Amino acid sequence: MAIASFMVPLGSPVPAFRLPSIEGENVSDGDFAEASALLVVFLSNHCPYVRRIETGIGALTSEYADRGLATVAVCSNDTSNYPDDGADHLREQAKRAGFGFPYLVDESQETARAFKAACTPDFFLYDGERKLAYRGEFDGARPRNDVPSDGSSLRAALDLVLAGEDVPEPHAPSLGCGIKWKPGNEPV
Repeated sequence: MAIASFMVPLGSPVPAFRLPSIEGENVSDGDFAEASALLVVFLSNHCPYVRRIETGIGALTSEYADRGLATVAVCSNDTSNYPDDGADHLREQAKRAGFGFPYLVDESQETARAFKAACTPDFFLYDGERKLAYRGEFDGARPRNDVPSDGSSLRAALDLVLAGEDVPEPHAPSLGCGIKWKPGNEPV
């Protein structure tokens, strides 16, 4: 069953995080202080919604890195029950999709809860002051449609944020697989 993102209020500050990457080093929000914008994406390896757009994510984030965008992905799924989302499989996904950004593992799921992430994929774009400027879909591509995965919705938001402008609402929520919460960690 598809879950929509919670649509966190615009202007919310980026929650602090420090998590291990799939490569073993710790990465924090402070590591991106010099970037003009920060994109935090909650992803997983097994979700068909993510699989449908993952190469588009890799291409778009690579393109915008040259314009000052820093990107970080976070996998918060319960890997005991969803082993395809373990670090080894995330490394395979990063290679397959062309991810050129850190991919972090949120074993405790505290980071997903702090961001109020609901699904994979779930996109949070922060401006230079690290205030939430956009939360919503990558584009209209879904597992059962033929819409091109070009990142049109996120691309439009990125262009505005990097130009120092607001992203007008409404923002279409992201849609995907619900985060696989460990018992007791589900959002209230």
